[in-house]
Amino acid sequence: MPSDRREIAVDYLARVEGEGAMYLKIDGDEVTDLQFNIFEPPRFYEAFLRGRYFGEAPDITARICGICPVAYQTSAVNAMENAAGMFIGGQIRELRRLLYFGEWIESHTLHVYMLHAPDFLRYPSAIEMAADLPDVVGNALRLKKLGNTIMTVVGGREIHPINVRVGGFYRAPTKPELQALVEELEWALETAVATVSLVAGFDFPDFDREHEFVALHHPDEYAITDGRIVSSSGLDIDPTEWPDHFEETHVEWSNALHANIKGGGGYYVGPMARFALNGEQLSPSALAAASSVGLVPGVTNPFKSIVVRAVEIVHACETSLKIIEAYEPPDPPFLTVEPRSATGHGASEAPRGLLYHRYEIDESEIIVDAQIVPPTSQNQRSIEEDLRKYVTGRTHLDDETLQWQLEQAIRNYDPCISCATHFLDLTVDRTDPQR
Repeated sequence: MPSDRREIAVDYLARVEGEGAMYLKIDGDEVTDLQFNIFEPPRFYEAFLRGRYFGEAPDITARICGICPVAYQTSAVNAMENAAGMFIGGQIRELRRLLYFGEWIESHTLHVYMLHAPDFLRYPSAIEMAADLPDVVGNALRLKKLGNTIMTVVGGREIHPINVRVGGFYRAPTKPELQALVEELEWALETAVATVSLVAGFDFPDFDREHEFVALHHPDEYAITDGRIVSSSGLDIDPTEWPDHFEETHVEWSNALHANIKGGGGYYVGPMARFALNGEQLSPSALAAASSVGLVPGVTNPFKSIVVRAVEIVHACETSLKIIEAYEPPDPPFLTVEPRSATGHGASEAPRGLLYHRYEIDESEIIVDAQIVPPTSQNQRSIEEDLRKYVTGRTHLDDETLQWQLEQAIRNYDPCISCATHFLDLTVDRTDPQR
């Protein structure tokens, strides 16, 4: 191979769901081309939804992802209830929050310990990490199991829950069923606080970049199931206004859509965005844990997203305990929703960020059109911009080191493509006349 051209090919990258590739071309110290793309096999979920009864949307969309099915179900029911002109609160809404927190606990724990921590600790996987840190990995598995248990108790099943319906739930759990979760949640809260201290001690690259943060905001709580869409530049809209302010576009090097702010550019959704925009609304223990490690809302180093995720685990555990303490089974467990010929919009905060759904329903209660915008597609452009800036000033690194750090930069976002196996083909084309 000529000395002025260097190529790196990574055929298999574990610890990130989905398929992706990256092409990097360097001319001396200048990055002349950088493309990060995600290969999504056509899955046709939006097409599957057309012609289906509106009440089927939560069960169909739950199959999009095995790690965050509750997010898809919640955004779907929000959209259908919006189309019917309804908002459902009370204990039904609290149960939805509890179910969602179960998903946050299991998903965040999976990412923090199994997918991202090995990067900082220089292990190729959590399996090798477990050999040296068995207690740490053991606690992680127990914590993730708790999240799955919450999803089973409230949602009927830990993978693709079957208890969620438009209007509420088919069955409400009893008080004893929820009370049985308390002891393990109390352990989990202590473990989550310790997790914040653990990951805050990692060695983070010196890398800050201003992002346009976008997340839901609720006036009374750290938003998860519903709220208005806000941004760090002052955007404050109802989810029904999403199409007026955001757009999805194709780029020639990626099968996945890029999402942009109209008239602007890429933006960042996920824990970093939620913390930046809503950090003061975290639970008392989560606020204390963040403060104890010097983490303040507005942090701009994406490598520290692992600390923010750990803080959100604390919040999820503590808030779940609060919900269970005040719980009274709703009777009935659902409200009847009678849709009309209308367009419904729904959004919620998946573990990886804002998840937007839009459905058009006709007078026969049939879905005629659907749009689903997952967090990873919204973050694609931001990931690419992070990579471009990160490479600048680090072109002197050897290919192995550069590859490792760029993979880690991608994992900051916990990109997820519906549980597909992830591949990262990294090609570096170096042109340097001085070589």
